[in-house]
Amino acid sequence: MSVAFVPYWMRGKAVVDQETIQRLLEENDQLIRCIVEYQNRGCANECVQYQQVLHRNLIYLATIADASPTSTSEAME
Repeated sequence: MSVAFVPYWMRGKAVVDQETIQRLLEENDQLIRCIVEYQNRGCANECVQYQQVLHRNLIYLATIADASPTSTSEAME
């Protein structure tokens, strides 16, 4: 189960910390490696579930980034 999955009753109550973000990034890395491996074997249909989890994780991370009070110019410095 993806760490980005949050049951409906817990939505909006989760604390997002650096550890959670790092786990998501590591999970995404593993998902991408798995997807590439399946595609290289010619089994593209088998990687659809991994692509869905990766998509969900990326949307979750993008939502966190958009909600972050830090501006991009400050983050680049």
